[in-house]
Amino acid sequence: MTGKVFLDTNILIYAYDLDAANKRVRAVSVVKDLWETESGIISTQVLQEFYVNVTQKIPTPLSRAKARGVLNAYAVWQMEIIRPDTILLASEFQERHQLSFWDAMIVSAAFQGGAEILISEDLNHGQIIEGIRIENPFKT
Repeated sequence: MTGKVFLDTNILIYAYDLDAANKRVRAVSVVKDLWETESGIISTQVLQEFYVNVTQKIPTPLSRAKARGVLNAYAVWQMEIIRPDTILLASEFQERHQLSFWDAMIVSAAFQGGAEILISEDLNHGQIIEGIRIENPFKT
C-alpha cells in the first residue's frame, strides 16, 4: 500500500480475534503491512471500539491488560483525535453520503488525517467518499 491508510475498527478486531479464522489471517496481513510501511492511521474512536469489543464481545476475549498493551502499541501510529469539528464534519458526511453516523465518523477521521484509503468491511468496496477509496480486504 502507498499513501496514508485509515484502519477501521473491525479489521483491527479481526487481527486479534483468535476465532475469526480466515478473516484473522487477512486482517493480520493488512495490519502487518501498515506497520511495515508506517502508513497506518487510526482514531481515538477506533481504539475505544477495539478495547470494548476485544475485552467483552469476541468469543475468546483478550484480558484487559493485554488489550491495554495493544492500545499502547498503536499509540505510535498517526492518531486522529475525535474533536467537535470531527463530529460536525461526520454529520455532514452522514447526510451527503447516506452513511450511518458511526461510519461517517470513521470517514471524517480518515479525511481529517489525510487518508487516501480506508480499510473497512462496513462500507462499499471500491467506493470513493470525499476522495478516500474504500477497500474491503476480504473482497480483494
